[in-house]
Amino acid sequence: MGMEEGIKDNAASAPNSRPTNQLKALLPMRVLQVFLLFFVLVLGISVISMHMINELLWRASMEPRILDYPFKRVPKMAFMFLTKGPLPFAPLWERFFKGHEGFYSIYVHTLPNYRSDFPSSSVFYRRQIPSQHVAWGEMSMCDAERRLLANALLDISNEWFVLLSEACIPLRGFNFVYRYVSRSRYSFMGSVDEDGPYGRGRYSYAMGPEVSLNEWRKGSQWFEINRALAVDIVEDMVYYNKFKEFCRPPCYVDEHYFPTMLSIGYPDFLANRTLTWTDWSRGGAHPATFGKADITEKFIKKLSRGKACFYNDQPSQVCYLFARKFAPSALKPLLKLAPKVLGF
Repeated sequence: MGMEEGIKDNAASAPNSRPTNQLKALLPMRVLQVFLLFFVLVLGISVISMHMINELLWRASMEPRILDYPFKRVPKMAFMFLTKGPLPFAPLWERFFKGHEGFYSIYVHTLPNYRSDFPSSSVFYRRQIPSQHVAWGEMSMCDAERRLLANALLDISNEWFVLLSEACIPLRGFNFVYRYVSRSRYSFMGSVDEDGPYGRGRYSYAMGPEVSLNEWRKGSQWFEINRALAVDIVEDMVYYNKFKEFCRPPCYVDEHYFPTMLSIGYPDFLANRTLTWTDWSRGGAHPATFGKADITEKFIKKLSRGKACFYNDQPSQVCYLFARKFAPSALKPLLKLAPKVLGF
């Protein structure tokens, strides 16, 4: 009897254990299915995103470069802000733009998860463009700049394109900046042949034959270019992949890609200097940052008239229209000095 009872007990318990074993067997399969679903979803989003970016660049490259239009066109300056998130100097820029509607447009590229909260009365209201993650010193930085250019090119009135950061400030009033840029025969992109480890030392012979060592250039990331050059950057398919593959840190692609390709294609169109003042005298990978204690009338005047350069092939002491890198603490003293020193 005992054996029979034992058999009955085993038989009775067997059906209860079978679902548990089945669940254990199914669990890895479920995890695999969820993983595959997630992978397909991410891949799909990436493909759609890449398609949208490629379509944007294609549409922008089709925008006209002509000089004459069959209608009255007021050429505008496109101010393109490349930032992680907030714009701490927005109040200063608001003053700069005030009263000049119709002569400028604004585009802001932030990290994808950032949402600005500017009021509807602000010039920055709804000026964010679709963005992607940006890594310092990598091709994603140039991708963001091309994205800004592409969005700005869709407005046929935009004729000049200025790249700025959240740490930039204007050194002159809007009228002065507009006249300076619009009357220039050149675009302001630094493009120099620099010896040493931080210039030619970053060149890879794998860049050939598209880019030779003698064609390798370096310049500031912050530029001002005209519409023709903006279209050329957006539609580039010759140099992009070479720089993406062979210019990686410690080769910082944002310092070499545009200066090199424009120097090769349009050497006579470049002023070979930037309009944005930056202090590299302290050394290191990043420029000096200036805060509240640094902001004096003497300091700001020195930035706007602190160097000799050429403007339309003539000597000039007005070389910079913008400056960086400023900490948020500099805002209040800058707002106080702006009417007297900056002109707005």
